[in-house]
Formats: sequence, C-alpha cells, structure tokens
Amino acid sequence: MTSYRTEPLPLKGLPPGIPYIIGNEAAERFSYYGMRAVLVVFMTQYLMGADGRPAPMTEEEAKGWFHLFVSASYFTPILGALLADGWLGKYRTIIALSLVYCLGHLALALDDTRAGLLLGQSLIALGAGGIKPCVSAHVGDQFADTNRHLLSRVYSWFYFALNLGAFTSMLLTPWLLERYGSAVAFAVPGLLMLTATAIFWAGRHRFTHVPAGGSIFLRTVLSGEGLRTLGRLSVIYAFVAVFWALFDQTGSSWVLQARKMDQQLFGVPVLPSQIQAANPLLIMILTPLFYYGIYPRLERRIQLTALRKIGVGMFLAGLSFVLAAWVQQAIDVGGRPSIGWQLLGYLILTSAEVMVSITGLEFSYAQAPKALKSFVMSFFLVSVAAGNLFTGVVNFFIQNPDGSSKLAGAGYFWFFAGLMLATAALFSAASRWYPERSRAAT
Repeated sequence: MTSYRTEPLPLKGLPPGIPYIIGNEAAERFSYYGMRAVLVVFMTQYLMGADGRPAPMTEEEAKGWFHLFVSASYFTPILGALLADGWLGKYRTIIALSLVYCLGHLALALDDTRAGLLLGQSLIALGAGGIKPCVSAHVGDQFADTNRHLLSRVYSWFYFALNLGAFTSMLLTPWLLERYGSAVAFAVPGLLMLTATAIFWAGRHRFTHVPAGGSIFLRTVLSGEGLRTLGRLSVIYAFVAVFWALFDQTGSSWVLQARKMDQQLFGVPVLPSQIQAANPLLIMILTPLFYYGIYPRLERRIQLTALRKIGVGMFLAGLSFVLAAWVQQAIDVGGRPSIGWQLLGYLILTSAEVMVSITGLEFSYAQAPKALKSFVMSFFLVSVAAGNLFTGVVNFFIQNPDGSSKLAGAGYFWFFAGLMLATAALFSAASRWYPERSRAAT
C-alpha cells in the first residue's frame, strides 16, 4: 500500500482513476444481474441431480432459494464495510472479494447440481455483497476540494453504467440460457466479472487509496453518536424491508408468472426472464423525470420530505402487486394475458424504487456521521437482506408436503399487496413522530 497515493490530487478536472471505476461497475453489474436473471428458470428447468438426471425444484422452493441468495448478498456488505474501513482498505477488499466472486461464477458454470448451485451462490453472495459498499465510497475518495463539485456528475455516470450493465445482461443472459444452456449462461457473466476485476486492477496506480481507519473506525461505530444514528435509522429500515420483500420478486414470482403469459411484446417475442430488463431501462428514464420534473412540481404544493417520498413509494409498490394479483387471477381461470401487463407493473414498481431506494440512500448518507458514511450505507442494504429473507421464509413455509402451495395463484400476490399497503399506511402514520432532525433531511 505504501507505493500507492493516499491523498487525492488537487485537480480541477476529473480524477484519473474514475474511468477504471466506471468500467468496473458496468462489467460487474452485467455479471451480477445476468446471473441473477436466469436463476429461477435454471432452478425450475435446468437443475440436475448428482446422478445426471434432471432434478428441478418446485416454484415455491426455487423462489425460496432465490430470495435467500439475494438476502445473503445484502447482508455481506456489512462484512465488506468492516474489512475495508477497519482493516484492508477499499482497494484490497474489492480485489480480494472480486476474485471470490469470479470463483462463484466458475462453480455455477461447471456444476449444474444443487451442490454447485449452493457453492456458486455462496461465493457470489460474499463477493458481490462485500464489494458493494466499497466501490461507491471509493468513488468519493478520489476527489479533493478542488474538484468535489464534479462528484454528483460522476455519480450520475456511475449509476448510468450500473443500469446499462444490468439492462444489457438481462436481455442477453436469458437468450444464452435458452440457446446454449446453463454452462454458457453462467460462464459469460463470469467472464465479465473477471474483466471487471482486471479493469479495476489496471487502475491501481491511478487511484487514491485511503487507508483503513482501524480501531478509530470501530470506536466511532460503537460511540454514542454512532449507536444512536444506527438506532434511529433501524426504525426506518424495518419498514423499508417490506418494500424489498416485494421488489426483488421481479426475479422470482414475476418471472414465473411471465412464463404463463402471452410472451409477445409489441409483436416481438420475449423470454420470461428478459422482461426484467424493463427495470434498469425505466430507472434511467424515471430518475431524471422525478428529480427534474415531478419533485419540483410537487414541492410547490407540499413539503416533500424524504419520509413522505418513501411512504408514497411503498404505496405504489403495493399497487404494483395489486396489478400482479389481477393478472394472476386471469391466468388462474385459464387466460393468457399479454406480458405487456407486466411492463405496466414495472413502470409502477420502478417509480416506487426511485422514491424508496434512492431517497433511502440519500437519507441514510445525510444522517450518518462523517466517519461512518460507508458503514451506514451498508447498513441500509441490510433492509434489502431482511426483506428477501422474509420472502424466502414465506415461500418455504407455504409449501405443502404434496408439492402444492398454501398461497396458490393470485392469493400469493394478494398476500404481499395487502402486506405492503398496510405497511405504507403504518409508516405514514409513524413518520409523524420521527425525530425532527431526521424528518427534515431530504
């Protein structure tokens, strides 16, 4: 580490390491979302037994395993933040866990049994989750006071690269699975992750490497201010977890529903897994629309606090599942509605994501003490883990011994829609008593 620069250069333009970080992010997100896009289809159609015979999971079992994997991927950011801020520093943590990440893809590509699935998912959850809080914080480390005004522009490019990688992979990887099988479908994201690691390593001498805080960081976490901050935010995150319990079902229950729909979108055939690409595409469209159009107009009429945005977003998430339940009711009576209805559902749910997820990250950053910015951002991701853990447990619980479900058909979607709408109402009521310092932060 001593051969690396530890202070940002006093530049007026962009830091030299930024292109390497953005290239790494685009390739890494392609890797993660491409693999995740086909997981449920792989588990229900392509999974093999140790004897070499097909051994697919039931839909409920596959949904349960999918959400346990996503949950693990969002618990491990806490570990990544502790490693980066307390011991190894961000760069070494990212490199080390990226290699673990690559091994996870290799396991999935080489072994299509449950053993390979478990090993691959475990390694990817550790790698993908562990680097998540480090990369975005590493961006901020590159800037000095002389060019800090460019930080918001770079974060917009960073976010664009993330969504571009996700959009591309969600279109390509399901096609690879359909055309060439699971080995190729998992190998290509693995090669992109290896490329992401190589890009990041190539920028090592252009980065600013901020040293780990060590014991100072740990003392700050356990200080009165640190614990009070985490305690206050935990109240918000408990509600937000329910949003994630619904949102990440776009990779599980919504994919399985799409398999039973008319898979023509504007006259073009669409694979059930490919409709997920609507989310990153809509994020790139809706985020500027909300921040430069909808929010400014609403703020002329009401005080649009962070908590109000989150509350409205939760309500919209509930409505998206009302639509999903209505579509499922048509399927349950033998209909085959257009997959275009899911596109409308994505529009509603992605609008909710802008209001809940992006606002939640901004809110968390504003509330965190300076020394705990990365850790608090990773703590926000635990709400994603908790929500997916809840959904995973629900899907295991509703399985009957004969393979049927206690929440079959539309009843499954009505359950989550009701849960989300009730949570939104309770959150809106409870937020009135939230401490004024936090309520004012937007």
